[in-house]
Amino acid sequence: MKTAIDIILDKKSDIVHVTKDQSLAEAIDLMNKNKIGAILVKENDEMIGIWTERDYLRSSSDPEFNPNQAQVGDHMTSPLHFASHDATLTQLEEMFLGLFLRHIPVKKDNVFLGMVSIGDVLRASLLEKDHQITELNSLASWQYYENWGWDRQKK
Repeated sequence: MKTAIDIILDKKSDIVHVTKDQSLAEAIDLMNKNKIGAILVKENDEMIGIWTERDYLRSSSDPEFNPNQAQVGDHMTSPLHFASHDATLTQLEEMFLGLFLRHIPVKKDNVFLGMVSIGDVLRASLLEKDHQITELNSLASWQYYENWGWDRQKK
């Protein structure tokens, strides 16, 4: 079964982050440039939070909200929930559902490796299920039974 690190390696994406002092407008530009829906917040070589499109939507309902002046640190979600690098697809799915998250950073030995989204995990899960179904179909095909060497004429 695939694990969190397998998904990260399949994605081949760079780690994207901002500092808590950067403006939301800067974070939005970086997210658009990288075509991502969430960005990690880093301080002193440590990931301390996450800021997502949904955080932006929640903040934008305030009439005083100005993304050019607002700082990421004031609108981010913290503390972070992390998954272990060896978390299975099932464990990741349970984290997404149980914690109501859409993005989960992945760590190994306190080293940040990347982030997986619920879409990444769903895609990996569906591909794995498709592979399992293909294997089962090949086992249950008529060709499989014919290769047993039955001679239907000898009955």
